[in-house]
Amino acid sequence: MTTPQISQDPMYLMLRDDNVEGFNQARESGQSCDLTGCDLRGLDLRKLNVSGMDLTDTYFRGSDLRGIDFRGCQLGGSSLADAKISGCYFPPELSAEEIRLSVTMGTRLRHSSNM
Repeated sequence: MTTPQISQDPMYLMLRDDNVEGFNQARESGQSCDLTGCDLRGLDLRKLNVSGMDLTDTYFRGSDLRGIDFRGCQLGGSSLADAKISGCYFPPELSAEEIRLSVTMGTRLRHSSNM
């Protein structure tokens, strides 16, 4: 099990500074960001564009994720403990039960193809 990391990636730091709009603009301009294993606890990430990102082992505990489209993302090993997920889209290989267990019990997400 990995420990959530505080990255020095400038785009990650935008999220830590509550600058979702700047993060999205940087992504649209072609900048890349590695959020694998990152600590995103307690952040307001509504409207975050994570299209096609690898979010393996990312820690979202207590974050506001409402409305984020996670389809096409890798979420294996991520934790959604106590996160707000209303209106989110998740990859079809993640069952509703898997997502519920992560939100309510803090379990790490497991893609059904990795079980």
